[in-house]
Amino acid sequence: MAAGTPYADARCLVGYDDRGDAVAATTVWSAGPGKPGLIEPLGVHHDHQGHGYGRAIALAAAAALQDMGASSATVCAEGANTAAVATYRAAGFQSRPEMRDLRRIG
Repeated sequence: MAAGTPYADARCLVGYDDRGDAVAATTVWSAGPGKPGLIEPLGVHHDHQGHGYGRAIALAAAAALQDMGASSATVCAEGANTAAVATYRAAGFQSRPEMRDLRRIG
């Protein structure tokens, strides 16, 4: 997948603890220089949650987007996912009004 065209403006990041174990991961997607970037997905291994790894990898993701020339960094998290919201807020992200997804039935 990383060799494909859609990945040309994307990067995967992995965060490690002091023992060298991978504890967090994320992917960043840039729309190109001067355009917005997206951090999605982002996750921290359950055994390592609550130790600042989510904040650290979110900050690293925003820095990677900045290095790629992105004008901003955006995340999409459900408001009910309190851990994700807390992680992004800790990294300096600001909440925007909730947006509802649409779906077509039938």
